[in-house]
Amino acid sequence: MKLFSVHFSHVQFPFILCGSLFILAVAKLGFHRAAYLSSIFPESCLLIVVGVFLSLVVHWTGAHNDFVFHPTTFFLYLLPPIMLEAAFCLHDRAVWENLGTILVFACLGTVLNTFIIAPVLFLFNDAGAFGPLAQFGFAQCLLFAALISAVDPVAVLAIFEEINVNSALYFLVFGESLLNDAVTVVLYRMMEVFVVMPQILPKEIFKGFCSFFIVSFGGVLIGLGFGAFTSYLTRFTNHVRVVEPLIVFSGAYFSYLSAECFEMSGIISIICCGIVISQYAFANISRKSHTVVVCCSKLVSSTCDCVIFLFLGMELTEFISSLVTGSQKVNLSFVLSSLLLCLLARFFIVVLFSYLLNMGRVRKISRQEQFIMGYGGLRGAVCFSLVKLLDPHTVPEKNTMMTATLCIIFFTVFVQGISMKPLVRALKIKMKEKKEPTMNEAINSNLLDHVMSGVEEVILGGHKGGSSVANHVTSVGLVGGM
Repeated sequence: MKLFSVHFSHVQFPFILCGSLFILAVAKLGFHRAAYLSSIFPESCLLIVVGVFLSLVVHWTGAHNDFVFHPTTFFLYLLPPIMLEAAFCLHDRAVWENLGTILVFACLGTVLNTFIIAPVLFLFNDAGAFGPLAQFGFAQCLLFAALISAVDPVAVLAIFEEINVNSALYFLVFGESLLNDAVTVVLYRMMEVFVVMPQILPKEIFKGFCSFFIVSFGGVLIGLGFGAFTSYLTRFTNHVRVVEPLIVFSGAYFSYLSAECFEMSGIISIICCGIVISQYAFANISRKSHTVVVCCSKLVSSTCDCVIFLFLGMELTEFISSLVTGSQKVNLSFVLSSLLLCLLARFFIVVLFSYLLNMGRVRKISRQEQFIMGYGGLRGAVCFSLVKLLDPHTVPEKNTMMTATLCIIFFTVFVQGISMKPLVRALKIKMKEKKEPTMNEAINSNLLDHVMSGVEEVILGGHKGGSSVANHVTSVGLVGGM
């Protein structure tokens, strides 16, 4: 009988994963303590570097088969917590003041971006710019243009939070990039159907656009329904406070899964559900439950972000090793064309829509802010997950698309992400104002919140609505100011 033995294979996967997260936590702590590092590099760069380190450890231990990036895992387990936490953050007055602008950039901007990139790529392919062996049909170009239009807000928003840019610009980028991911996934699914068709007829295009609106509005209805039902349930938890966080999280996640089950937009569903919950359910639950929900959502969202970028770092290692061994080749002309088109199309759309929207906006989007919005179109895990989902039998150029997607992701994260902070400072972007409200502003805000609370109380049959929270906060602030 052995007195001591090592059975590493029994705990190999959770041991490496937990160790990686612990190392990542320590690295993030050191990263933010070292001001000279955090002032130069965005946090996403650190996460990718740790992912490269993890990849080396995984190959050394022989556990590479356990650490494989599965798009299904991403969309079912990693993405929903990030979207839910982001939806809670959308409960801000600046969001509703800029809602029309956000929807224009997120919906029309994403669609226009797709239909700018795809035809140009197709023309380049017809001209032989991608080589004689390239097999890019127009439907495949549309599919690639749809998936590469997904914008990842993590790196830019982390920089915005650190240097305290004004709320209008912050929520414009935040809301646009959040809803952009939802629209991208819906477009991707529509183009995926077009790829397998031998011939795309006008009626099929019409059906595709109809399905686009059905999937989008279906997700909205499912999210609003689950959000309302979850908020209603929290009215009866006065004596069982411990289940309140469980009701909130399970209700939101169930809305995402239900939408995916009926082939609606799960991202749109959980965003709408989260907004309703933050408006109404948070007013019903206890202060401790509210703290638990907010802190847990931030913790899980941050952890999922870390895991996603860890896997991207591992994919970077695999990509470099495949290039060194010659098992994978890069179609450089396709990569450069795609990258250039992504940049030019985004800048064109931002400038065009800003010019049109500024005609009706009280607060204009300045040229400096337009440049940051265009430059902040970083790509991330959504793009990579969608390209991984492609079937090589229906999309023969999957490897070429995957290579281009990886190159675009790493270019935008490292080059644009690192240069974002100096650009914000060089362009002298307006910062967030920290002044205290005047007595007149505080009284007007307090009066408006009380009126809204009274209206909601009448509508909800004597039960206080979401504005009661705002009333309490405003009242406390007003008393403190006095």
